[in-house]
Amino acid sequence: MQNPTVAITGARGTLGQALIRRWHSRGAQLIALTHRSPTRGMVSLEVRDAQGQLIPLRQVDWETGQESALAPLLGEVDVLVLNHGLNQQGRRDREALHLALEVNALSHWRLLELFAQECSRRGGGGEVWLNTSEAEIQPALSPLYEISKRLIGQIFSLRALDLASADLRLRRLVLGPFRSELNPYGVMSADWVAGEILRQADWNCNLIIVTINPLTYGLMPLHALSRWAYNRCFTRATPGAGHGARGA
Repeated sequence: MQNPTVAITGARGTLGQALIRRWHSRGAQLIALTHRSPTRGMVSLEVRDAQGQLIPLRQVDWETGQESALAPLLGEVDVLVLNHGLNQQGRRDREALHLALEVNALSHWRLLELFAQECSRRGGGGEVWLNTSEAEIQPALSPLYEISKRLIGQIFSLRALDLASADLRLRRLVLGPFRSELNPYGVMSADWVAGEILRQADWNCNLIIVTINPLTYGLMPLHALSRWAYNRCFTRATPGAGHGARGA
């Protein structure tokens, strides 16, 4: 894909900015989707390349629960990277659970469906890259994070069955711990992780795994395959339910 238009959620985060740099080096037109904060308001995002030059960005603010407002924008996008999330370590109250499900799972699902609809209208050709993390299959020392990541992983697998009839590609990003504001103890650098993500995408992978844990490379493909088989056996297609995709 030459000079694609790439939209990245969670663009303020460490990995989001690393992905912006990597995509910029490939000539992509970049849209930074930044989450609106009631207290912070709109804050301009500035990302610099390796030479210290500002990377040209189109920054668009959005809010969980109002994903439909992004529909016109998504109609212009070739690759949508769903990378936003939060980790409320140590919490288990109702408000924290609600927020984890909304941000880490349901908003991803709504954006996936919205992008699929927009791609269908223009005749296909798009890709969705969804960051789920190793928390899909392994402990992350944060129960709410694990619950929400496993939920979006299940949804992604289930909807891929209906989205497999036309030209929308789905890629799942299963990432190990990298250093960020959410995880200052991560052992991998976000820039290296971003580079590995794009390198595996170049290899035509739909299941992209970047981690130092060797078990994940064996367990995650088996988990994805068994989930696909289970969903295939115990659900059925509904006419008009899919908008077009191929992937994991």
